[in-house]
Amino acid sequence: MAIQLEKRLFTVEEYHRMAETGILQEDDRLELLRGELVKMSPIGTRHAACVNRLLRLFTQRVGDMAIVAVQNPIRLNDNSEPQPDLAVLQPRADFYATAHPQPGDILLLIEVADTTVDFDREVKIPLYAQNHINEVWLVDITAQTLELFREPTPTGYRYQQQLTIADKVAMAVFPDVEIGVAEFIG
Repeated sequence: MAIQLEKRLFTVEEYHRMAETGILQEDDRLELLRGELVKMSPIGTRHAACVNRLLRLFTQRVGDMAIVAVQNPIRLNDNSEPQPDLAVLQPRADFYATAHPQPGDILLLIEVADTTVDFDREVKIPLYAQNHINEVWLVDITAQTLELFREPTPTGYRYQQQLTIADKVAMAVFPDVEIGVAEFIG
């Protein structure tokens, strides 16, 4: 007979208090997803290089039309505060000093993966859809592909497309800003 154990789930406020009181350290590399503390994978050199390329490309191409944030928290709801690799955000005068960005602030989220593709695709992408993030890109460094997700529903994204390094991509909100996939998957 299997015994079902009940998990103790955390809220964003409890998660922050654990950090403030020293239970969690700044370098613990954790994300709060659906109330659970999830350990993030170490960042390898190819992953870091891809994020650096994305940061440079988006900073250059969207300029003052948006804020580009790297590996910073976003607050999806009361029990989820992931740290996507890159977030393109609505401009705000305070640069989100008073609160982490929330779904209405997010123009695009990008997850870069080499070893975590399945986790990102099966856990994080559905979480983003359930919280009405309009557009998400999943960069698979190993396969050298970009998976594009748009039109969120409670069960996932209605529109999905896989692009290769030969393709170009543009954000839905900035359709004139094209980026070659090969420019960030090096």
